[in-house]
Amino acid sequence: MNQQRKAGVLLHPTSLPNGVLDQHAYKFIDWLSESDLGIWQMLPLTPPVDGISPYHSDSAFALNTALLPDDWQVHFDHKKFQQYLQNPPEWLEDYVLFQILKNKYHTPWSKWPHEYCFRDSKALLSLNMTFAAEILQHKKQQFAIFDVWQKVKRYANQKGIQLFGDIPIFITYNSVDVWANLSQFKLDQNLQPLVVTGVPPDYFSEEGQLWGNPHYDWGRMEENGFRWWVSRIEEAFKYFDLLRIDHFRGLQAVWEIPADSHTARNGQWHKVPGSALLDKLQQKFPEMPFIAEDLGFITPEVVALKNKYDLLGMSVLQFGFNGHANNPHALYNQSANAVVYTGTHDNDTSLGWFNSLDEPTQKIVLDQLSAKETPMPWPLIDAALASPARLSIIPMQDWLGFGTSTRMNTPGTISNNWSWRFQWHDVPEQLSNKIKALVEKTQRSESVMANAGNEGFPHG
Repeated sequence: MNQQRKAGVLLHPTSLPNGVLDQHAYKFIDWLSESDLGIWQMLPLTPPVDGISPYHSDSAFALNTALLPDDWQVHFDHKKFQQYLQNPPEWLEDYVLFQILKNKYHTPWSKWPHEYCFRDSKALLSLNMTFAAEILQHKKQQFAIFDVWQKVKRYANQKGIQLFGDIPIFITYNSVDVWANLSQFKLDQNLQPLVVTGVPPDYFSEEGQLWGNPHYDWGRMEENGFRWWVSRIEEAFKYFDLLRIDHFRGLQAVWEIPADSHTARNGQWHKVPGSALLDKLQQKFPEMPFIAEDLGFITPEVVALKNKYDLLGMSVLQFGFNGHANNPHALYNQSANAVVYTGTHDNDTSLGWFNSLDEPTQKIVLDQLSAKETPMPWPLIDAALASPARLSIIPMQDWLGFGTSTRMNTPGTISNNWSWRFQWHDVPEQLSNKIKALVEKTQRSESVMANAGNEGFPHG
């Protein structure tokens, strides 16, 4: 990866003022450029199953059409769509058929009629004919969001801004990915998962965490050259310049829990050929533009896997003040080979976090921060930017100095998540100048990069 120090922002597109990719996306990119921020990080762009969480999707390849602006059909380019259909992405046909069947039966795919569950070719061909109009509409929407996103990405790149995406390591069982790739998952004769995902008991949970995703059949994946994984990453790089691999430790070993278990206690570790997968990806993407999400309990084997490919890890400053000498998130343990955050989408905002601490702990935090004379969250932002970490990413809520009410997600809860949006009146007029000065001061400036992108924003 590029060795240049950079700074950026974490903001999912659903948190833009209208929650879609309209003119506000281009205005946001302009604001990033004015602020000398070179990276826009976001959460997965795949379609949420329940319309909310971007980490719970029924496709690892499709895009969330809810991000389409309201007037997308006005600008629809029929000629480009016909060209798209002449050479469609290989996942598209399975995806649209899955959507038709899901809407028809309203059950998990394993409960569909036998001919659909087991993908009988004649039955699927008949389905194509019967639902031709609906299928065409799904394809139009996927083309439209792809086209809209390409315009956004091109505009950002012209402004010297890289788009930073997120790859959840596991797949939802009730997804087109499992339905269309049965041999690539550990399923029984009834197509039910033999084992499911989670993590073992630890300091945070006496029972561990039972996530419930099906496990990959890594042996079969390795036999076919990790074709599904390579296709998935190739598709993702159509949308992003950098990718975070969520739960990176799952590329070294995974916690396999019997599918009938009600607790994660009954699982066991199972090693996976993550090094062979990363070797394959390195052949396709020699620059290895990946960031390893290595939060939580990480073994020496996981560290060795990350270091073998010189991948950047993650550091979250909110986790860095417990006083433990070996805390990897502590200010005194920051390293260049990392992306440092004040907090992530799963944390409280930095102001909310600080306000939740008791006074003695607040004093401990402030005593370690050099800019403590300014109000939170700026001392923590200053520390993140001054860190030796190569990349420094600040959530938009922290740039705006917002509190707990604007938190993006609280893990383990099901309400009031993923819905926050900023408005332009929330953004102080001089904020971009303040950020730019800090970015330059900490040698993360993007001013030397091309700043001569298209003026204004494209509409069609």
